Amino acid sequence: MAEFSQKRGKRRDGEVLGSAVDFLLANARLVLGVGGAAMLGIATLAVKRLIDRATSPRDEDDAKGDTTCLEDSWKELSLLKATPCLQPRPPPAALSQPVSPLPPSPSAPERPADAGPQMPPPLSSPAPLCLTFQEKLLAFERDHVTIPAAHVALAKQLAGDIALELQAYLRSKFPELPFGALVPGGPLYDGLQAGAADHVRLLVPLVLEPGLWSLVPGVDTVARDPRCWAVRRTQLEFHSRGNSPWDRFLVGSYLSSRALLELLRKALAISVNWPAIGSLLGCLIRPSVASEELLLQVQHEHLELTVAVLLVVTGAATEERLLLAWPLEGLAGNLWLQDLYPAEAARLRALDDHDAGTRRRLLLLLCGVCRSHSALGRLGRGHLTQVVLCLGEEKVDWAEEALGERFLQALELLIGSLERASLPCHFNPSVNLFSSLSEEEIDDIGYTLYSGLQAPEWLL
Repeated sequence: MAEFSQKRGKRRDGEVLGSAVDFLLANARLVLGVGGAAMLGIATLAVKRLIDRATSPRDEDDAKGDTTCLEDSWKELSLLKATPCLQPRPPPAALSQPVSPLPPSPSAPERPADAGPQMPPPLSSPAPLCLTFQEKLLAFERDHVTIPAAHVALAKQLAGDIALELQAYLRSKFPELPFGALVPGGPLYDGLQAGAADHVRLLVPLVLEPGLWSLVPGVDTVARDPRCWAVRRTQLEFHSRGNSPWDRFLVGSYLSSRALLELLRKALAISVNWPAIGSLLGCLIRPSVASEELLLQVQHEHLELTVAVLLVVTGAATEERLLLAWPLEGLAGNLWLQDLYPAEAARLRALDDHDAGTRRRLLLLLCGVCRSHSALGRLGRGHLTQVVLCLGEEKVDWAEEALGERFLQALELLIGSLERASLPCHFNPSVNLFSSLSEEEIDDIGYTLYSGLQAPEWLL
């Protein structure tokens, strides 16, 4: 009975103490917040149990209950340690009053006093921009089409020096043949050079005697080729054969381009001392033996250059036409190919000057794109020039802002021409520039361009 009364008194004291703890915790919640009140409660219960153990004996049931409660308290404490305590929010202040910074979190590690200034966290890389096709086209032009001005100037200087050296050689080697002044030209000089792939044209003019020569259209010859012209010797009854230094290159009554090409080819490959000329000009010059054209490969410290040596017939007898000695096949082997490049370049320049257009830039872009894809390699400058000329005559917007639209329109025009297997020459509509392409080549080019028209960025 006495033991029961002792236990009952102990429980009654615990109830009084528990009520006091509840009151204290209720008020502490208001002052310290939820986290602080929980910590205070756990500490108070732990102190109470320590006092009970020190002042009174315990039975087995109380020991088990105290052990269970203590285990629960450690679990709660571990949860409280794992969960960072929220800092009490300061009362709102006026916008004009400075707000004091929050004290550092207890869980945050302290930096050593002698540590250097804290570096800001690295900024994340910005998301890639979505460029329009117009912007991608201009970037392609800047990276793959435009040539540095210093390289253009150096290439012109080398071409001019080679022209002077070759002219001096021809006059000393063939003093009886009246060659005119050698004139370098071509896309590099007309602002139409797309990258470094175009050749510098070095024209070697033949000075023909007026009244002794006339032109015959190629369609009126046995070759029936509208691209070519025959140069016929006239006045033989008054000026017999041998009166002209060019009579030694006649085949029948016509001046043979093939015979003159062979003469100059042997001279460039065998007679000219290119190592000495290259040493004088600070570069390496080698004639191309494998090509049927007369090409000179020039290697400089800063660039590589290809010079195409072109024998031309010009003057009053040609009626302002430029005729080239070109390696033609078959019955046209002795004829002269009409070169329309000067007329095409002049027309593009005139159209652009009229409306400040971008036709020449469009041509350069098309050339750059075709050279970057093997399937489009058969499309040369001549094909693309006709497309731009045909498109350039239309009254459409040729400002830079419309360059992407004009590019896609040029692709559509090319695809339509490939479907018909016909691309008429702008200045000679009877000439089909696709006549030299096979059916398989036309299919490959057409498929590539059609795929590029569906996804134009793929071509860049």
